Amino acid sequence: MSVITYARMTPAVEDGNGGAAAGALDPAVLGARVKALRESSSLSLRDLAERSGVSAPMLSQVERGETSPTLTVATRIAAGLELRLSQLLRLDEDGAVTIVRARERRRGGNARRGHRFEVLTAPHPGQRAELSRHTLAAGAVTGAADDPPMHEPGSRETALVERGALVLVCDGRRHELAEGDCVTFDADLRHHFENPTSAEAVFLAVLSAGLRRS
Repeated sequence: MSVITYARMTPAVEDGNGGAAAGALDPAVLGARVKALRESSSLSLRDLAERSGVSAPMLSQVERGETSPTLTVATRIAAGLELRLSQLLRLDEDGAVTIVRARERRRGGNARRGHRFEVLTAPHPGQRAELSRHTLAAGAVTGAADDPPMHEPGSRETALVERGALVLVCDGRRHELAEGDCVTFDADLRHHFENPTSAEAVFLAVLSAGLRRS
Protein backbone atom coordinates (compact mmCIF):
# COMPACT_ATOMS: atom_id res chain seq x y z
CA MET A 1 0.00 0.00 0.00
CA SER A 2 1.40 3.37 -0.96
CA VAL A 3 1.09 6.33 1.40
CA ILE A 4 0.90 9.97 0.36
CA THR A 5 2.22 12.50 2.84
CA TYR A 6 1.92 16.25 2.82
CA ALA A 7 3.94 18.99 4.46
CA ARG A 8 1.97 21.14 6.89
CA MET A 9 0.98 24.41 5.28
CA THR A 10 1.67 27.92 6.49
CA PRO A 11 -1.52 29.90 7.21
CA ALA A 12 -2.55 32.23 4.41
CA VAL A 13 -2.40 35.99 4.93
CA GLU A 14 -5.03 38.07 3.18
CA ASP A 15 -3.65 40.84 0.99
CA GLY A 16 -6.68 43.10 1.38
CA ASN A 17 -8.15 42.23 -2.02
CA GLY A 18 -9.48 38.79 -1.14
CA GLY A 19 -6.24 37.11 -2.18
CA ALA A 20 -3.49 35.29 -0.36
CA ALA A 21 -0.15 36.93 0.13
CA ALA A 22 2.52 35.70 -2.28
CA GLY A 23 4.47 32.76 -0.88
CA ALA A 24 2.05 32.16 2.01
CA LEU A 25 0.90 28.86 0.47
CA ASP A 26 2.90 26.27 -1.44
CA PRO A 27 0.83 25.77 -4.62
CA ALA A 28 2.23 22.27 -5.24
CA VAL A 29 1.34 21.07 -1.74
CA LEU A 30 -2.11 22.64 -1.80
CA GLY A 31 -2.79 21.28 -5.28
CA ALA A 32 -1.82 17.75 -4.31
CA ARG A 33 -4.09 17.93 -1.26
CA VAL A 34 -7.07 19.22 -3.25
CA LYS A 35 -6.62 16.40 -5.78
CA ALA A 36 -6.30 13.73 -3.07
CA LEU A 37 -9.40 15.00 -1.27
CA ARG A 38 -11.38 15.18 -4.51
CA GLU A 39 -10.41 11.66 -5.58
CA SER A 40 -11.05 10.21 -2.11
CA SER A 41 -14.58 11.61 -2.41
CA SER A 42 -14.96 10.01 -5.87
CA LEU A 43 -15.54 13.43 -7.47
CA SER A 44 -14.54 14.41 -10.99
CA LEU A 45 -13.23 17.90 -11.73
CA ARG A 46 -16.63 18.72 -13.18
CA ASP A 47 -18.37 17.44 -10.04
CA LEU A 48 -16.22 19.62 -7.79
CA ALA A 49 -16.68 22.59 -10.11
CA GLU A 50 -20.44 22.29 -9.82
CA ARG A 51 -20.30 21.92 -6.04
CA SER A 52 -17.82 24.73 -5.42
CA GLY A 53 -18.62 27.28 -8.11
CA VAL A 54 -14.96 27.25 -9.18
CA SER A 55 -14.43 26.44 -12.86
CA ALA A 56 -12.95 23.07 -13.85
CA PRO A 57 -9.99 24.72 -15.66
CA MET A 58 -9.17 26.73 -12.52
CA LEU A 59 -9.42 23.60 -10.36
CA SER A 60 -7.12 21.77 -12.76
CA GLN A 61 -4.54 24.57 -12.50
CA VAL A 62 -4.77 24.48 -8.69
CA GLU A 63 -4.31 20.70 -8.58
CA ARG A 64 -1.26 20.88 -10.85
CA GLY A 65 0.26 23.57 -8.63
CA GLU A 66 0.27 26.10 -11.45
CA THR A 67 -1.59 28.74 -9.45
CA SER A 68 -2.25 29.58 -5.82
CA PRO A 69 -5.94 30.28 -5.21
CA THR A 70 -7.16 33.37 -3.41
CA LEU A 71 -8.74 32.86 0.00
CA THR A 72 -12.15 33.30 -1.61
CA VAL A 73 -11.48 30.55 -4.15
CA ALA A 74 -9.92 28.28 -1.53
CA THR A 75 -12.99 28.74 0.68
CA ARG A 76 -15.24 27.73 -2.23
CA ILE A 77 -13.12 24.65 -2.94
CA ALA A 78 -13.27 23.67 0.73
CA ALA A 79 -17.06 24.06 0.73
CA GLY A 80 -17.28 21.89 -2.40
CA LEU A 81 -15.37 19.19 -0.53
CA GLU A 82 -17.64 19.66 2.52
CA LEU A 83 -14.72 20.93 4.61
CA ARG A 84 -13.90 24.08 6.49
CA LEU A 85 -11.12 26.21 5.01
CA SER A 86 -8.96 25.40 8.04
CA GLN A 87 -9.37 21.68 7.28
CA LEU A 88 -8.41 22.13 3.64
CA LEU A 89 -5.29 24.03 4.68
CA ARG A 90 -4.61 21.58 7.53
CA LEU A 91 -4.62 24.34 10.12
CA ASP A 92 -6.62 22.09 12.47
CA GLU A 93 -3.78 19.58 12.66
CA ASP A 94 -1.00 19.86 15.19
CA GLY A 95 2.10 19.08 13.16
CA ALA A 96 2.87 16.07 10.99
CA VAL A 97 2.29 13.41 13.69
CA THR A 98 -1.12 12.36 14.98
CA ILE A 99 -1.49 10.08 18.01
CA VAL A 100 -4.74 8.36 18.93
CA ARG A 101 -4.60 7.30 22.58
CA ALA A 102 -6.23 4.02 23.56
CA ARG A 103 -8.99 5.85 25.42
CA GLU A 104 -9.74 7.96 22.31
CA ARG A 105 -10.51 5.10 19.94
CA ARG A 106 -13.87 5.14 18.18
CA ARG A 107 -15.78 2.00 19.10
CA GLY A 108 -18.70 0.16 17.56
CA GLY A 109 -20.33 -3.18 16.98
CA ASN A 110 -22.63 -5.16 19.22
CA ALA A 111 -21.19 -7.14 22.12
CA ARG A 112 -24.39 -9.20 22.49
CA ARG A 113 -24.12 -10.27 18.86
CA GLY A 114 -20.45 -11.08 19.33
CA HIS A 115 -18.74 -8.46 17.16
CA ARG A 116 -16.89 -5.46 18.58
CA PHE A 117 -14.51 -3.14 16.74
CA GLU A 118 -12.28 -0.14 17.43
CA VAL A 119 -11.00 2.37 14.86
CA LEU A 120 -7.37 3.06 15.72
CA THR A 121 -6.68 5.93 13.29
CA ALA A 122 -7.80 9.56 13.49
CA PRO A 123 -10.66 10.71 11.21
CA HIS A 124 -8.70 13.34 9.27
CA PRO A 125 -10.33 14.68 6.07
CA GLY A 126 -9.00 13.01 2.94
CA GLN A 127 -7.26 10.20 4.82
CA ARG A 128 -7.10 7.25 2.44
CA ALA A 129 -6.42 4.45 4.92
CA GLU A 130 -8.10 3.38 8.15
CA LEU A 131 -6.89 0.83 10.70
CA SER A 132 -9.37 -1.03 12.89
CA ARG A 133 -9.27 -3.92 15.38
CA HIS A 134 -12.12 -6.43 15.48
CA THR A 135 -13.08 -9.02 18.08
CA LEU A 136 -15.39 -11.89 17.11
CA ALA A 137 -16.87 -14.19 19.73
CA ALA A 138 -17.13 -17.92 19.09
CA GLY A 139 -19.61 -18.51 16.26
CA ALA A 140 -20.05 -14.78 15.57
CA VAL A 141 -20.29 -13.19 12.12
CA THR A 142 -19.69 -9.63 10.89
CA GLY A 143 -21.92 -7.88 8.39
CA ALA A 144 -25.02 -7.10 10.46
CA ALA A 145 -27.06 -3.91 10.15
CA ASP A 146 -25.03 -2.05 12.79
CA ASP A 147 -21.68 -2.90 11.19
CA PRO A 148 -19.89 -0.39 8.91
CA PRO A 149 -21.59 -0.08 5.48
CA MET A 150 -20.29 -1.53 2.22
CA HIS A 151 -17.12 0.28 1.24
CA GLU A 152 -16.88 2.73 -1.65
CA PRO A 153 -15.98 1.56 -5.18
CA GLY A 154 -12.30 0.72 -5.61
CA SER A 155 -11.66 0.12 -1.89
CA ARG A 156 -9.22 -2.58 -0.81
CA GLU A 157 -8.98 -4.20 2.59
CA THR A 158 -6.13 -6.09 4.23
CA ALA A 159 -6.87 -8.20 7.32
CA LEU A 160 -4.40 -9.88 9.68
CA VAL A 161 -5.60 -12.61 12.04
CA GLU A 162 -4.07 -11.65 15.36
CA ARG A 163 -5.59 -14.47 17.40
CA GLY A 164 -7.74 -17.48 16.63
CA ALA A 165 -9.10 -18.54 13.23
CA LEU A 166 -11.54 -16.95 10.78
CA VAL A 167 -13.32 -17.53 7.50
CA LEU A 168 -13.56 -14.66 5.01
CA VAL A 169 -16.57 -14.93 2.70
CA CYS A 170 -15.94 -12.60 -0.25
CA ASP A 171 -18.12 -12.51 -3.36
CA GLY A 172 -19.59 -15.87 -2.42
CA ARG A 173 -16.26 -17.69 -1.93
CA ARG A 174 -14.97 -18.92 1.44
CA HIS A 175 -11.35 -18.45 2.50
CA GLU A 176 -10.09 -20.10 5.71
CA LEU A 177 -7.60 -18.03 7.73
CA ALA A 178 -5.42 -19.24 10.59
CA GLU A 179 -3.66 -17.19 13.25
CA GLY A 180 -0.99 -15.06 11.59
CA ASP A 181 -2.53 -15.26 8.10
CA CYS A 182 -3.00 -12.04 6.15
CA VAL A 183 -5.51 -11.50 3.33
CA THR A 184 -6.12 -8.63 0.90
CA PHE A 185 -9.34 -8.34 -1.08
CA ASP A 186 -11.64 -5.96 -2.96
CA ALA A 187 -13.68 -4.44 -0.15
CA ASP A 188 -16.41 -3.10 -2.44
CA LEU A 189 -17.56 -6.69 -3.02
CA ARG A 190 -20.06 -8.25 -0.63
CA HIS A 191 -18.08 -9.82 2.20
CA HIS A 192 -18.09 -10.77 5.86
CA PHE A 193 -15.96 -12.61 8.43
CA GLU A 194 -17.04 -15.68 10.40
CA ASN A 195 -15.56 -17.26 13.50
CA PRO A 196 -16.35 -20.99 13.18
CA THR A 197 -14.39 -21.97 16.28
CA SER A 198 -15.24 -22.26 19.98
CA ALA A 199 -12.75 -19.53 20.95
CA GLU A 200 -12.66 -15.77 20.50
CA ALA A 201 -10.89 -14.42 17.39
CA VAL A 202 -9.22 -11.03 16.89
CA PHE A 203 -8.14 -9.45 13.63
CA LEU A 204 -6.74 -6.15 12.39
CA ALA A 205 -8.09 -4.56 9.21
CA VAL A 206 -6.62 -1.81 7.04
CA LEU A 207 -9.10 -0.22 4.64
CA SER A 208 -7.61 1.70 1.70
CA ALA A 209 -10.29 3.86 0.15
CA GLY A 210 -10.73 4.61 -3.50
CA LEU A 211 -7.70 2.70 -4.80
CA ARG A 212 -7.96 1.18 -8.28
CA ARG A 213 -7.59 -2.55 -8.55
CA SER A 214 -4.46 -3.83 -10.24
